[in-house]
Amino acid sequence: MAEANGRRNTADEDIRILAFLCNWCSYAGADLAGVSRLQYPAQVLDVRVMCTGTISPYFVIKAFQEGMDGVIVAGCHIGDCHYLKGNYMTAKRFQFLQRALEVFGIEKERLRLEWVSAAEGEKFANLIRDFTRTISELGPSPLRQGRKEVAVR
Repeated sequence: MAEANGRRNTADEDIRILAFLCNWCSYAGADLAGVSRLQYPAQVLDVRVMCTGTISPYFVIKAFQEGMDGVIVAGCHIGDCHYLKGNYMTAKRFQFLQRALEVFGIEKERLRLEWVSAAEGEKFANLIRDFTRTISELGPSPLRQGRKEVAVR
């Protein structure tokens, strides 16, 4: 991501990633990565949700429509959901979302589902590094290309 002369590649800095994180596991894993001072790219905007089972496919598609280049959904490991079946529902919705994104011309690699526990800070940091690298290689989302930024006054 960094060039030989020490300057960052502006294309990498322009990458936008949204991460929906389960309050009980994945968000706590992200917190552990932070307090452990693990290094990972800063292009990710975290959205804390009580359970990944509450994430409507609408919000994932809307994220891409609003200019996100990639979306991560991370929750409790299967069988460890604090709401019993939230991650099972998420896994089913994920399959639907992958097919829906194809219709919009969005590569399936731009959406990722992972299970990260509160004790897996290093796994979270690795996930963010890997996903950011994947999105950087893909470049900006086809939905974002040609889109003009709106100035907020």
